[in-house]
Amino acid sequence: MASAPSSKYIFAPAAHGTSHQADQYTKGSLERLQLDPDPFKQFHVWFSHAQSSSVVLPEATTLSTASLPSGKVSGRMVYLKELDDRGFVIYSNWGTSRKAKDIESNPYASLTFWWQELERQVRVEGAVERLKDEESQIYYDMRLRSSRIGAWASPQTQVLESREELEKRVQEVETRFEGQEKIPVPGFWGGLRVIPEIIEFWQGRESRLHDRFRYSRAEQDGESGSWKIDRLSP
Repeated sequence: MASAPSSKYIFAPAAHGTSHQADQYTKGSLERLQLDPDPFKQFHVWFSHAQSSSVVLPEATTLSTASLPSGKVSGRMVYLKELDDRGFVIYSNWGTSRKAKDIESNPYASLTFWWQELERQVRVEGAVERLKDEESQIYYDMRLRSSRIGAWASPQTQVLESREELEKRVQEVETRFEGQEKIPVPGFWGGLRVIPEIIEFWQGRESRLHDRFRYSRAEQDGESGSWKIDRLSP
């Protein structure tokens, strides 16, 4: 008797196509004694290692946000542009984008970094805050002129009738700032800092028995204090 046709488009894919079993992670391990007490310093160590190990775009990260009261989640790839002693900074449109709408109702976000070449990931969760215009201007000035023009021209995530409509907006902005190298950062565009409450470092291991360590803020007199480090079950 013939089986019913499957409705699955993908099922248990594998890297080599010869088996449904997932590849094993064998490139490293992680122990508590290897971790810096400060998660920002620990991230910097791992990020620097990723850069020196030719990881493709180690600054690429998934920014996830959720809208309230619906609770619907959205995610997108962005670039980490700064790390300071307060948190992780990315730049984007905060006027018309989906993430702007999410954060307006729910000022929390998460970042997920995946460094395949090292079989590592880092997860960051926390509240968010907008950078001041003068802070955003510093990074904005470093961008290519075409990218600065694009920030002004694109009503991010809004429906376009055609590509020509976007290109017309770009030309209008080009005309507006013609002969002007110093372009002000748009008020609707700039930096967003994720201020971590939790940072998790994940090292892939064989048989999916990964090494996971979570930094979380310990509460002291109702305020955030030092970082607590826990090993988590995979």
